[in-house]
Parts: sequence; structure tokens; C-alpha cells
Amino acid sequence: MKSIKHLAAHPVSLPLAADDVLEFHAARLMLLLEVCGTAGRIDGLTKMAKLDFLNRHADFFAAAVATKSAEVAPSPNVSHVGDAVESAMIRHHYGPWDPRYYHILAYLEAKQLIRVTKHHNAYQIALTNLGRERAKALASRPSFGSIVEHLRQVKQQFGQMTGNSLKQLIHV
Repeated sequence: MKSIKHLAAHPVSLPLAADDVLEFHAARLMLLLEVCGTAGRIDGLTKMAKLDFLNRHADFFAAAVATKSAEVAPSPNVSHVGDAVESAMIRHHYGPWDPRYYHILAYLEAKQLIRVTKHHNAYQIALTNLGRERAKALASRPSFGSIVEHLRQVKQQFGQMTGNSLKQLIHV
């Protein structure tokens, strides 16, 4: 994964996937914090990772909604935005985990777009004022429209759950 600034040496004959570009992942996490967070903040790396997993993997999102709906009332209007898997995540002790999170979070913090603070046993990841401004600008772009709509559905279905509850739901 490289910054778009360092891709000038990338051979033009080889394809370039968005999954290889740091700024794409940074934008997705900023949108996740803005749309799925409370006042631009998500409490806990586990919750952030699980919400991101449900955002990136539409088939698992649909399955999780079905599992949740079996326990509660059915939910209408669940879309399958891009049924394909956006990018790989690895199996981790606490569920799906993208090993690039630490790199992306450090990048966002260095750009002063997020603030990561320790609160009891969890990390709070919050957009700064500049980060919220930039996330809102991204959300208003048509190219991010489908991602933002799907994030709204993720928040509606799972935004109130804790990271541990999401982990248990995904592990079913």
C-alpha cells in the first residue's frame, strides 16, 4: 500500500487497484467515523474494525442483518451495494482484521484528521474538526455516494452495538 504521491514510478502497463492506495483507505475510514460514529467518534478498535468489515463485505452485511432480524423484527431496505468483496481481511482472534489499520490510523493522525486517545481499556478514534470538515466534503461527492449510503445502513443496523457484540455476531 502506497500513497498516491509515490505512485509515479508505478509502471503504466500494470493495473493499479484502489486497494493499493493509502488515501482510499483513509477516506473510507474517515467516512466510517463520520457516518457510523457518534459525533465523529467510534469507541474501540474492535467496533471500528467490525463496522468497517460490514461496510466492505456486503454479503456478510446481509447475513448479519438476517441473523439480527431473526432475533428482532425484519428490517426493510437493506441494499447489497457491490456484492463483491472490496479487499481482503485476515482472520484474527477477535474476528476479521485488516493489518493496515495501524498504518492508516497513524497516517490520519499525522495529517491531524483524527485523534486517538486511550479511555479505560479501549481506544477512542475521533475525527478532528479538520477531519470532520474533510469527511463531510468526501460524503458530498457523488463518487462516494454508494459508500455513504451503505454506511448509513450499517449504522442503522449495527451502530448502537458494542465492539464485543459485533464480534460475537460476526463469529456466528
